[in-house]
Amino acid sequence: MNNDHGTQALSRLQALIARETGAPLGSAAEAEAAALLAEVAGTAGAPASPAVPASGGALGVQQREVTILVADLRGFVALTATHPAGTIVTMLNLCLERMSEVIFRNQGTVDKFSGDSITVLFGAPVSREDDVLRAMVCAVEMQLAMRELNDQYQRGRMPELYMGIGLNTGTVMAGRFGSESFSQYTVIGNEVSLASRIEAFSLRGQVLISESTYQRGGRSVLVTEPREVFVAGKMHPVKVRELIAIPARHLKVPRQEFRRSHRAEVRIPCNLQLVEGNEVLPSPLKANILDIGYHGVLLELDFPIEIGLEVKLNFDMTLVDYPATDIFAKVMKIKREGGRLLAGLEFTSLSSETNTKLQMFVQILVGSQ
Repeated sequence: MNNDHGTQALSRLQALIARETGAPLGSAAEAEAAALLAEVAGTAGAPASPAVPASGGALGVQQREVTILVADLRGFVALTATHPAGTIVTMLNLCLERMSEVIFRNQGTVDKFSGDSITVLFGAPVSREDDVLRAMVCAVEMQLAMRELNDQYQRGRMPELYMGIGLNTGTVMAGRFGSESFSQYTVIGNEVSLASRIEAFSLRGQVLISESTYQRGGRSVLVTEPREVFVAGKMHPVKVRELIAIPARHLKVPRQEFRRSHRAEVRIPCNLQLVEGNEVLPSPLKANILDIGYHGVLLELDFPIEIGLEVKLNFDMTLVDYPATDIFAKVMKIKREGGRLLAGLEFTSLSSETNTKLQMFVQILVGSQ
């Protein structure tokens, strides 16, 4: 079977599947189908296509360099607890649809949807020379799409959503894992875990990239200076950079103005409840707020806590006579200072009323200091 016949066979197979299921094969399944057709035909290569798998036969497990993009919605757990199920389903479906459009336009492969998180591959099962650049373009366009989505949410009287994104590039094991009864094409390895860890450090609307992604992506992007962060599973800190813009594509992450906020030093007793999955644990823990702004707080703790944990905060804003009971936040930084354990948290979800009261509270504090 020559390449033209192989391409025709793959096209007919796609049409058959689309007719029977309502949708064609995704890029990963299409690449595997191409390899299987080539194997059945007894050839060493797959049918001609814009890009082919790195190996000639069926997609077995192999080492390959991949850029992994992990995106996570901030505060989605809080929304599920405070809004009707119909609203949540509508918002999530709109979001996943828009993100999928961006991903497929940039020729990424969705590895998995996991609740409010998306993992995307560039370089598996199909490799292209510009995988890293396309991954970074995809990340910026996803944040731009989130801004447009929030306009749509507001018109429909739905709350806003924000997304944090992390990217990492490295060698992984890629292939079909599982059993005869069920298997799935995916990637595994330390580099996959690192991408997820980097995403956990990203703030709302932010894109963080590893040093390896920056080095392999060329100098065509605008980024911040590297900063070192400690991640689970690594003995030494890793360098991450914030992706700001891709000038050649006229793309800019729409986040710069969001970061600016008044901050005030305080000492406010606070209760926090840990969030596990979609459940807020009932037993509150006591802490003190030492610093507060529009988008986060600095807590003093007398118990250990991990970066990446999501918590629900409860504290009184006495100056505006308002108890804050619906603020969810994510632990972004931990440090010890003078024998104290300090944790920096970013808010991931709060109601519009609480947000208004919070800004009033912070402004009064700033004006009185």
